[in-house]
Parts: sequence; structure tokens; C-alpha cells
Amino acid sequence: MDVRPSQQMRDLGVVQQGAGILTEPARPFDLPAERDEAERITDELFAAMERIGQVHPFAKGMGIAAPQIGIARAAAVVQPPGDAPAIILLNPRITARSKETDDQYEGCLSFFDVRGLVPRPLKVTVETAALTGETVTTVYERGLARLIHHEIDHLDGLLYTARMKAGVEPIAVEEYRQTGRAWAYEH
Repeated sequence: MDVRPSQQMRDLGVVQQGAGILTEPARPFDLPAERDEAERITDELFAAMERIGQVHPFAKGMGIAAPQIGIARAAAVVQPPGDAPAIILLNPRITARSKETDDQYEGCLSFFDVRGLVPRPLKVTVETAALTGETVTTVYERGLARLIHHEIDHLDGLLYTARMKAGVEPIAVEEYRQTGRAWAYEH
């Protein structure tokens, strides 16, 4: 019997669409006071990514936000494509976005049966907190900007469907694979 992708993600511990935690803003960390808590949650995110990566390949990178594993805190981890090191986002905030955008298909671990065409800026500037409490500012471009923006949306209580153009609906993953655009980003 075939298991639907969303059921597979649920079985791996990913909170599914419809759960309230996915539509509520996550609570920021008070760093460095909550350093141990931030490290523990980051470890849980890496463990979830490891479990998911064993059953689903993510050629274009992937990310997961703490609310997706049932933790309402402002933490996410993004694994860029290739061998690049993972990016840890604590209390992330987009401070600038390019006017230039592009539309790409995105997937979400919290409703993995569909893909949606989402416009996103080609460049974002993001402020995050280091475990020591300092603020770090990083500029991300293109695919990585899309991955980062998607995860920050999760921490703000937004799913990618909120960013889709009016009248555009997600398509079934089977239909998406037939578009020839199966190189899109999945988070």
C-alpha cells in the first residue's frame, strides 16, 4: 500500500496543516539566558531533518521550523543544497527584501501532498540572534533566500499558501511532477 507523502511526514513527527501551532507566531528566545533551550530545540530540529532526509531526498535543500515539530519557539534550520553547512535561525527577522521576485514551486513538510507556485524576493537580508545574544546580519540570494524566507514565514505563523497569488491553488504532487519543474524547493 502506498503511503501519502503527508502521512509519511506525520509518521516522522512533522506537525500537519490544520494544527493551530502552524498559524501562530513562535515565541522568541531571550538570549543568552535561554541558550540551553535554544541548543536543545536546535538539536531536535537537526534530528528531525535527519529522520526526514533518510526517507526523502532534497536535491534543492530543505528546512524545518520548530513549530513543525510541535515547539512554538522561534528556531529553524535550513540545509542548503550540496555540502554547504546547515544554517541555524534563532529569532530571525527579514530586514530587507529585493523588489525583484520570481515564482517557483514550493513544498512544505506540513502538507507534503501538494506544491504551490510562490512569488518570493530574489534577495533577503536577515537578522538572527547568536546563542551569545549578539545580532548577526546575513544576505541570502535566489534559492537560499527562498528557503530562508519560507522558514521565517513558519515562525511568523504563515504557510506558503498565504504568499500565493490570488486565484492560484496548490497542485497535487503527482501533477507537479508532470510539470517538468520538479527541481523546486521543498521545506
